[in-house]
Amino acid sequence: MALVVVPTPIGNLEDITLRALRTLREADLVACEDTRRTGRLLSHYGIKKDLVAYHEHNEERLAPELAERARTERIALVSDAGTPLVSDPGYRLVSACIEAGVEVEVLPGPSAPITALVASGLPADTVVFFGFPPRKGKQRTELISRIAAERSTFVLFESPHRLAKTLGELPAKTPVAVCRELTKLHEEVFRGTAAAAARHFSGGTKGEIVLVVRGGTDAGPSGLEEAVELAREYVVEGESPSRAAARAARESGRRRAEIYDRLVGS
Repeated sequence: MALVVVPTPIGNLEDITLRALRTLREADLVACEDTRRTGRLLSHYGIKKDLVAYHEHNEERLAPELAERARTERIALVSDAGTPLVSDPGYRLVSACIEAGVEVEVLPGPSAPITALVASGLPADTVVFFGFPPRKGKQRTELISRIAAERSTFVLFESPHRLAKTLGELPAKTPVAVCRELTKLHEEVFRGTAAAAARHFSGGTKGEIVLVVRGGTDAGPSGLEEAVELAREYVVEGESPSRAAARAARESGRRRAEIYDRLVGS
């Protein structure tokens, strides 16, 4: 039969797809992180299914067993919210099914990192997803240094009580978007610099947070000049200065206004 990876809502129950609901109704078994949470979701849509708890503490043991069952049964894999495997359990089960020759079908659907990336307004051409950053030590230091130096957009999960610390460790002018409680009643997306975001959330906050960061702020003093030179090339190609500056801004992570001012003043 098959293993079907089924994304579930990250907050708003209306975000589940018709295909996901049909798959859950047709499944012989639903493997989920928390049977109570998934049970409530299924109950909301009038679906009754056998559930098995499959989480980070038992996935190594259960993956071979579920892969074997998937030879003759249709198993749906869900996480508590969003798309399984993205900072959630499932990798071992998917790998076990592939190795066993079991069909693996993946449904598109809700994903907090993708939703936050699109909402951020930051460049999405080169993206690095880290999940939760290390809390301390050399790995954390290396991550912060990499973000400062690399012109990529970084997507991270962060807890409310560590958000201020992370924002404070980033270069002050780093462009960020703090996406909080996505798709829920109290959704908030704050866009600005790391310093501005740190001030905005200085009094603390609550909820689930995705932090989107434009890296490369400390890439060197030539960063702006490189962006302006890129804009000049686009003008030569026929773009207007305004469009050239906007295009160079998206690709460099620099502000459009500073590129435009330098471009038209040169």
